[in-house]
Amino acid sequence: MNRGLFSVLNERQKFANFLRFCSKSLLLDQGMQVHGALVKMGFGFDLMLSNDLIVMYGKCGSLGVACDVFDRMLKRNVVSWTALMCGHIQNGNPLESLLLFSKMGLSGVKPNDFTFSTNLKACGLLNGLDIGRQIHDICVKTGFDMVNVVGNSIIDMYSKCGRINEAACMFEVMPSRNLISWNAMIAGYTVAGFCEKALVLFQKMQEGGGFLDEFTFTSTLKACSDLGAIKEGKQIHAFLITGGFLYSVNTAIAGALIDLYVKCGKLFMARTVFSHIEEKHVISWTALILGYAQEGNLAESMDLFRQLRESSIQVDGFILSSMMGVFADFALVQQGKQMHAFAIKVPSGVDISVCNSILDMYLKCGMINEAERLFSEMPARNVISWTVMITGYGKHGLGKEASRLFDEMQSDSTEPDDVTYLAVLLGCSHSGLVEKGQEYFSRLCSYHGIKARVEHYACMVDLLGRAGRLKEAKNLVDSMPLEANVGIWQTLLSACRVHGDLELGKEVGDILFRLDSENPVNYVMMSNIYADAGYWNECERIRELVKSKKLKKEAGRSWVEIDKEVHFFYGGDDTHPLTAKIHEILKEMERRMKEELGYVYGVKYALHDVEEESKMENLRVHSEKLAIGLALVCGGLEEGRKVIRVFKNLRVCGDCHEFIKGLSKILRVVFVVRDANRFHRFEDGLCSCRDYW
Repeated sequence: MNRGLFSVLNERQKFANFLRFCSKSLLLDQGMQVHGALVKMGFGFDLMLSNDLIVMYGKCGSLGVACDVFDRMLKRNVVSWTALMCGHIQNGNPLESLLLFSKMGLSGVKPNDFTFSTNLKACGLLNGLDIGRQIHDICVKTGFDMVNVVGNSIIDMYSKCGRINEAACMFEVMPSRNLISWNAMIAGYTVAGFCEKALVLFQKMQEGGGFLDEFTFTSTLKACSDLGAIKEGKQIHAFLITGGFLYSVNTAIAGALIDLYVKCGKLFMARTVFSHIEEKHVISWTALILGYAQEGNLAESMDLFRQLRESSIQVDGFILSSMMGVFADFALVQQGKQMHAFAIKVPSGVDISVCNSILDMYLKCGMINEAERLFSEMPARNVISWTVMITGYGKHGLGKEASRLFDEMQSDSTEPDDVTYLAVLLGCSHSGLVEKGQEYFSRLCSYHGIKARVEHYACMVDLLGRAGRLKEAKNLVDSMPLEANVGIWQTLLSACRVHGDLELGKEVGDILFRLDSENPVNYVMMSNIYADAGYWNECERIRELVKSKKLKKEAGRSWVEIDKEVHFFYGGDDTHPLTAKIHEILKEMERRMKEELGYVYGVKYALHDVEEESKMENLRVHSEKLAIGLALVCGGLEEGRKVIRVFKNLRVCGDCHEFIKGLSKILRVVFVVRDANRFHRFEDGLCSCRDYW
C-alpha cells in the first residue's frame, strides 16, 4: 500500500513539474497534452494540479480554459483564486481580477499576501484609487500591509493613481524595505515629476549599501533626463562602468543612457553609448534617431532610420509614430509621404497609433484632402483619430467642418474627451463661430464626465476676444471657478491688441507682469499695444525694461522645403547663399503689386519709431518673406507650380499676411502658410482665415 501510494504521489509530482515547466516556457501545446494525461490518470480534480493548470493556461494566454478548470474544481483554496486573478491581469483584464476578489470574499476563503498584491496591481492599472484604498484598509486591519510584497504593491498603486504623497507615507512606515520597495518609490517620484526627490532617494539607497538593479538605474536615469541633470547622469554612467555593470548587454540601461544624453543635447555621447551596445534594441534606435531630428540634423536622422530598416530589427509602431511626429513638426511633406508608403508595407503600419500619426502629419503639412481621404479609409478609429481630424479642421479655419465632425463622432458612439472639446472650441474660435462655441462650452460645463479645465476657458476667452467682445471675455476670467493662469491672461491681452483696447490692455499687462515677470512675451505684447496706439515713450520704456532684465524672446523662424531639403530663415537673415537673388525677386514682387494692386507696406507692423523707409526695409526681411522669396527663386514662378508651402514658428504678422494675399493674386499661385496658431491658405488675393486670426 505504501509503495502504491508513493508511486501515485510521485506520478502526481511529475505532472506538477511538467505543468510548471510548460508555464515557465509558455508551452501551451505540451501543457494541454499533460492536462489530458493527468485527467486519464484520475488527477482531473486534484487541487494542486488544478491550480498549476490555471497558472499554465493563464500565462499561455488561454484564459477561457483556465476559467473552465477553475469552474469545475470541487474545492478551491487561496492559490486557486489568486492564480486566476493573476491570469486575468496577465491577459489585460484587471477589472475581472477585482470582480473575482469580491466573489472570493463571499466564498469564505481568506486572501493571502499575494492575493492583496495582485489586486492592488489591478487597481493601479485601472487608476482605481477608491478600490485601492479599500484594499489598503483591509491590509491594515489584517496586518498584511507590513508584508513587503503587499507594502510594495501599495506604493506602486498610489503612484500609478497619482497619489505620490500617500505612496511616500507607505514607504516611510514600512518596517523593512527591499530592492523592489526602493525601485517602486524612485519610479513613482520620477513618473510624478518629482525627479529631485527620486535622485535624493537614489543617493540614500547607495549610501545604505543596498543592491541596485537595472530598474533602479533606468528610473534614476529617467529622472536625470527629465531634469536635464547631465552632471548626475554622467556620475551614474561612471558608476555603471566602475561597478562592472555591463550596460552594453543591458538594453534597458543603455536605452536610458542614450535618452539622457539625447535630451541633454549630448548627441556625441549618445552615439558613443549606442555604438557600444552589442544587441541594439528598437528603443535605442528610436531615441537616437529622434535626438538627431530634434537637433535639426534630419540627414543623420534619416540615415540612421535607413540603417534600422536594413537591420534585422522589426520597425515597430512607436518609431513610425515618432518619425511621423518629426515630419509633422517640420512639415516635411515628401518624407512624410515616403514614410506613409513604408508603413503600409510593415505589420505595425496598421496600428491605430501609426494611422493617427500619419493623419496628423498630413494635417500639419497643410494637406487637408489627403488627411480626409486617410480618415475615411481608416479601418478603425478611436477618440484620438477624431480629435486629430477636428483639430486639423480648426487649424485650417474650417470651423463648420470641425463642428460637423464633432457631432458625427458622437453619432458614431465615440465619446469626446476633454482634448476633443478643446479641439472643437479652438475650431469655433478660429472661424468666429461664437454661438456654436458657447453651445459646446455650455455642454461641457454641464457634462459630469469631464471637468472644464483652464485651457477650455482660455478657448472661450479667445473666441469672445477675437469677436471683439472683450468685456464678456474679462468677465468670464473673473467669474471662472478655476485660478486664471498666465496663458489665459496672455490670450486676453492678445485680443486687446487686435481690437486696440489700450485701457484693458494696461490692466491685463499689469497682471501678467506680476504673475510672470521674467517672460519676455508679456513685455513684447505690451510694447506692441503701446506702439499700435502711438505711445512711443511707453513702448520704449517697456523695451528698456526688457533690456535691463536681459530677457530675450523667441526669434521668428520660417522654413520652406525645396527638393527634399529644408531651408530655415530668421528675420533679417543674410546667410543664405541665394540672399541677393531673394531680395531681388522680393523687390520685383513689391513693384508689381504696387502697380497692379496699389499695395503699400503696412508700416504700422514694423513697430519702430523710425523713418518710414527704414520700416519698409525691416518688413522686407521678415523670415516668412525670405522663405517665400527662396521658393520663387527656385522655380516658384514656373508654369504649373500651383502650391508653395511655408511654415513659421510664430504668428504671421499683418504686413506679411497682406503681402502674401497680394502675391497669390498677381502670380496665380496658392500659398499655404502654417504659423503658430493656424493655417492660412492664400488664393486669388484672399486668405482662408478671412483676415480673422
